Amino acid sequence: MTLINAVPQRQGAVGPRSAELPDGCLALAELAGHVLGRPVHHVRQTRSVSEVDRGIASRAELTGPNRAAQLAALEAPGGPVLTIGGDCGVELVPIGVARFRHGPDLGVAWFDAHPDLNTASTSPSGAFHGMVLRSLFGEGDADFAAAPALAPGNVALLGTRVFDPEERAAVSRGLAVTSVDALAVEKLYVHLDLDVLDPAEFPGLNYPEPDGWTIARLVAELDALSGYEVVGAGITECVGTAREVEVLEPVLAAIGRLLGH
Repeated sequence: MTLINAVPQRQGAVGPRSAELPDGCLALAELAGHVLGRPVHHVRQTRSVSEVDRGIASRAELTGPNRAAQLAALEAPGGPVLTIGGDCGVELVPIGVARFRHGPDLGVAWFDAHPDLNTASTSPSGAFHGMVLRSLFGEGDADFAAAPALAPGNVALLGTRVFDPEERAAVSRGLAVTSVDALAVEKLYVHLDLDVLDPAEFPGLNYPEPDGWTIARLVAELDALSGYEVVGAGITECVGTAREVEVLEPVLAAIGRLLGH
């Protein structure tokens, strides 16, 4: 049975709409519960923010009660977990737990306009949501670096179209690939940052980028992963209202199919 965790964290993002992430999370989680016919577990997160500390905004909040609450919510899930964020930083815990449980051959399908492969020293903003995938590879700041880490080459960047220089360098050295066909894995975690979509398709995006996918394209790409054992998934960066998120029903249904719902 799929467990739905709503994690309304906003401290990993610093953009003009980041304060809307908790409400967007709750709207999307309510819809997910309706589409999948499952209750939603609300993981308590603080909403306070703090200054940049050693290159990472709101470090104290991200490493304190927010993380502890997420870890507690994943102690005994009993099945696949769908995490509804919040900013992309919410994926540090569930993907880290999945890597621990499923071993070094775990793969990740990273649907995101951004690769999130910066470190505290290369990030132009100090926002952790742009560092989370790099942290999952065990690199960057020690307070966030995953252990055990994802294996280089076991993450496919999908729909990714905006790279910082350090992120391009990380891909060039093989940290991530740009096609699911290049993954040599059987088990998969699916990360979905909604900014993979074009803003014209869905306006409730925290960090919109032009030239994104249609909802139909995203659903088709998700359905194409049906040959993998999908052990978990996350949907992040929603600032949409309850009315706006309704267009995402086909996306939630596709995620549900992958999770064996």
